[in-house]
Amino acid sequence: MQISSLQSDVKAAVSTGIVRRVLVVDDSRLERKILSSLLTKWGYDVQQADCAEAALDLCAQSMPDIILSDWMMPGKSGVDFCRDLRALKSSSYTYFILQTAKSDKSEIAQGLDAGADDFLTKPINSSELRARISAGERILDMQFRLREQNRALEDALREVERLNDALDSDLRGARDLQQSLLPERHKTFGNFNVSLLLQSSGYVGGDLVGFFPAGPDHLGIYAIDVSGHGISSALMTARLAGFLSPVAPDQNVALRRVSGDVFAPIPPAQAIKTLNRMVLEEMSTEHYFTILLGHLELETGLLRLGQAGHPHPLLRRANGDIIQQSPGGFPVGLIEDVEFSEFEVQLAPGDRFLLHSDGITECPRPDGEMLGEEGLEAFVRDLDDLDGAAFFETFMWKLNEFADGAALPDDVSMVLLDYATKP
Repeated sequence: MQISSLQSDVKAAVSTGIVRRVLVVDDSRLERKILSSLLTKWGYDVQQADCAEAALDLCAQSMPDIILSDWMMPGKSGVDFCRDLRALKSSSYTYFILQTAKSDKSEIAQGLDAGADDFLTKPINSSELRARISAGERILDMQFRLREQNRALEDALREVERLNDALDSDLRGARDLQQSLLPERHKTFGNFNVSLLLQSSGYVGGDLVGFFPAGPDHLGIYAIDVSGHGISSALMTARLAGFLSPVAPDQNVALRRVSGDVFAPIPPAQAIKTLNRMVLEEMSTEHYFTILLGHLELETGLLRLGQAGHPHPLLRRANGDIIQQSPGGFPVGLIEDVEFSEFEVQLAPGDRFLLHSDGITECPRPDGEMLGEEGLEAFVRDLDDLDGAAFFETFMWKLNEFADGAALPDDVSMVLLDYATKP
């Protein structure tokens, strides 16, 4: 072996701060001694093996960083050793350098196919050896950094999953809280049955529906659709629910105190105007909302409604005629001192009245076609013999079928008011 002296010894500490372990495999004791002495001088932790079988045993116990192996040895050759090494399971990569006097390209290809990374031609020059070792270290350093980066990414992903789980839990809690704003979904008031549906497109949404006693002979109903989706819209619906509370009539903006614990409805347009002022003056929000708010005279069936940008309600008469007409109006929370519209509907036994959000009429097919008002009318006709929960369940089934099973892009809400036929 020809040894060229280096101008200075190479420090043991590489860029990763790791002392590399090098395994020297050669059946020649002298060759092993010379190589080991040189590598130790350069700062490496050196092990020796006199054959491939002994080297494999050492690798099975603890995998080295770099292997410097002779090609021609008794028993298994260096190529066989390399192939067997690559078959071992290991969490880290070992850089394999074959020493050989061979220069034939087919034999070099054989070594590469077996898993060798580099070659040293005998007799070995120390400068070339050091260069080959340094090249291997660069590969190992890069792999070390990649492993560390992957580990950091895995830690980050675990943290993201933890945060997502926490957020998911919070959103589920928010969904339950929003759904609790509808403590009663079906109730009878005299000859009228009222039912509510609220289904958000996500965990929480910006729709709100409800009813409340409006004195001894009136029933209040409402449907609200806050602009946007998600948490901020849901927070606004929670606040609005307090202004139309069925359990705190003294805080309900649609009621006035007559005496003691007796309350009566105020004109719906006046109540909506109060909400508009409160949103503009007391709420720091960019949201606005549409609303249909009404009070029903339970004895006469006269329904008086105020509308602020909400979709037209649907009236299905007992004879099957369907009407969708109303003034419309401006949404709440956009313009100061705006006047809101009112209209009246005289209900008769057998009539059905439906408040709904635009998440229904604007529900799209995959081709972009929307259900529209005509589609809504068709649904109502098809479900004419169903009431309350059964009506809503079948309605949502038909709506999802219309959307071809795709997730609904907007919240869906309804208030269903049925005037029972008198016996």
